Amino acid sequence: MSVPATRPAVPIELTVGGMTCASCAARVEKRLNRIDGVTATVNYATEKATVTAPPDLDPGELVAAVERAGYTAELPPPPRAERPDEPSPGAPGDSRPSGTGHDRADEADEARQRLLVSAALSLPVIVLAMVPAWQFTYWQWASLTLAAPVVVWGGRPFHTAALRNLRHGAATMDTLISMGTLAASGWSLYALFLGTAGRPGMVHHWSWTLERTDGTGSIYLEVAAGVTTFILAGRYFEARAKRRSGAALRALVELGAKDVAVLGEGGQENRIPVDRLSVGTRFVVRPGEKIATDGEVEEGTSAVDTSLLTGEPVPVEVGPGSRVVGGCVNSGGRIVVRAERVGADTQLAQMARLVEQAQAGKASVQRLADRVSGVFVPVVIALAVATLGFWLGAGGGAGAAFTAAVAVLIIACPCALGLATPTALLVGTGRGAQLGILIKGPEALESTRRVDTVVLDKTGTLTTGEMALVDVVVAPGEDADEVLERAAAAERGSEHPIAAAIARAGSGTAEVTDFRSEDGLGVRAVVDGETVHVGRSRLLTGAGLTLPPELASALAEAEGRSPGSRTAVAVGWGGRTRGLLLLADQVKPGSGEAVAALRRLGLHPVLLTGDNAGVAEQVAAELGIADVVAGVLPAGKVAEVQRLRERGRVVAMVGDGVNDAAALATADLGIALGTGSDVAIEAADLTIVRGDPLLVADAIRLSRRTLAVIKGNLLWAFAYNVAAVPLAAAGLLNPMIAGATMALSSAFVVSNSLRLRRFS
Repeated sequence: MSVPATRPAVPIELTVGGMTCASCAARVEKRLNRIDGVTATVNYATEKATVTAPPDLDPGELVAAVERAGYTAELPPPPRAERPDEPSPGAPGDSRPSGTGHDRADEADEARQRLLVSAALSLPVIVLAMVPAWQFTYWQWASLTLAAPVVVWGGRPFHTAALRNLRHGAATMDTLISMGTLAASGWSLYALFLGTAGRPGMVHHWSWTLERTDGTGSIYLEVAAGVTTFILAGRYFEARAKRRSGAALRALVELGAKDVAVLGEGGQENRIPVDRLSVGTRFVVRPGEKIATDGEVEEGTSAVDTSLLTGEPVPVEVGPGSRVVGGCVNSGGRIVVRAERVGADTQLAQMARLVEQAQAGKASVQRLADRVSGVFVPVVIALAVATLGFWLGAGGGAGAAFTAAVAVLIIACPCALGLATPTALLVGTGRGAQLGILIKGPEALESTRRVDTVVLDKTGTLTTGEMALVDVVVAPGEDADEVLERAAAAERGSEHPIAAAIARAGSGTAEVTDFRSEDGLGVRAVVDGETVHVGRSRLLTGAGLTLPPELASALAEAEGRSPGSRTAVAVGWGGRTRGLLLLADQVKPGSGEAVAALRRLGLHPVLLTGDNAGVAEQVAAELGIADVVAGVLPAGKVAEVQRLRERGRVVAMVGDGVNDAAALATADLGIALGTGSDVAIEAADLTIVRGDPLLVADAIRLSRRTLAVIKGNLLWAFAYNVAAVPLAAAGLLNPMIAGATMALSSAFVVSNSLRLRRFS
């Protein structure tokens, strides 16, 4: 009797909406995991739920479960049909990699609009409350007119979220914000309409004396408006960060070609959108064009810039039978390629998926305020209700009872908590921008504290990423300057990166005629009436130029001792080879000091590169790095970062190329050099604008300092609540003192954050 094979689980990704804090993500995750056979993880930062479900489960059940928790969920759109007029799913031309990009832009724009309007209305309310000299007859009613839109319209997201959570028996920081602002507003309305606050000459609660002892002369409109505005500021910065979460994938997709010249019958070329390209189609790639998709070269020879994959500056020579990758740039001659993989199967699309998976799998660092909100919020609400009941039962009167209850809500309202992170981030990131360091958010700060291993890409990070002339070796009796100048003059007509490096090294002022490029070999030109050959040694020997023994040994040493560390270019005229130009990628001047600074921070450096082992070992020895991993492609870089993490290391990855993007997103902390690709920058947590490796250590120091300030702010905010709430509940703090104390708490948080401006 045969046993039926177990059908594999099906991965499903949901887009979840309506989450406002990390505790929301935890609640959605808990609800999904209650379904039989379902394993789910919810990432608050990316607003994605990654679900592994049984194959017979209706995906609609997952959506329904999320909606029952009080949030929205969407399944991914079905794959497009493979029709000639429809882009295939995941094709390089498809602009849908991050499905929530526009939604996040709208979210950030809406938050900004609410913040600006609320801030403009709240400022005069706060000033009138705190500066008695500016108060005028019926100023309280003017404050009500200004504060009401802030509390109702500006605070609408908090009230809506609190109501939704209430329907599902849950409470978050939104609940406390909503209750505190509404309670302050409600008591203010009571005092204005039924108490004495609306009477001319009434002293406001910021004064140290009250006309009425039952509190009916006190209004707290500045508290309601100010708290709403401060929390909106924090939400805006959060929404702005979310808007950029899909930028790495969008930047990666933009690397692909948009159209392609397809060869028809009779050799006629027809340019079509790249997403209509099919397997087996032959297409033309001219010099300077991007290769449309992965395929095999059938005609022509050229040099292809493969830094998209390897990050290395030296182009790869290709000819008939060579494999090429979509997105790479043809630097040399015209080639004809037969498409082998298109759409979602291309290496570029696979790299996009690597970045997406790495981003989705990176655990969202929950803010301290959110982690304790599950206990803090219900306790404060219960304490406020208990305070009201106690004073009513003790015969203290309705005014005294409600005053004490409002004082509990006001003093516990998380104004300082809302300021703790955004103010430190504002000052820390502002100081970082002055130093050329961009910090993307609190998650990056949390990661820097724990990092113990730093993985460094070689090309473009520790080295310049560009070929440069390092030596000129000449045959006996030849002049090195003449060899260089003639070679530079001849190479002026070539677009090859190595030719450009040679042209930069010399003045190249000689007269040049009859320039000709020999595909894959070099160039030939008449310089000052002499035919000069510059290129591979076989170009010169093929033209009948002899290679002196001294140059032959120098060539063998350059190409054999450390393969790839130097590129040798032969130069000859008049029947023999005159010299060799040696080019190499140079170590940046500050790289050695940067590695030493990272060691002083307690970090263990690892060199990771797509270059060969010989070059990597040479650079590592120069910089004092013991651990080297060489010859790896993008997937291999991801695997190495994952291997280190599995060994218990907390890994920072430093890179600048497209080939580093997935590894940057996979690492606990991604650091990109701003001189590199947009993909790497968007996938990273920290960006070094100037590309100076010395700033990597400064970025980690600044991030750790900013995190310490945030932790100090949060500690103060919570300690203040723990100390002040019992006093308010005991009736020892009337709402006037509660409001003043809350303002002082916020002032402390802001002044503590401002200390970051002195970072150097």
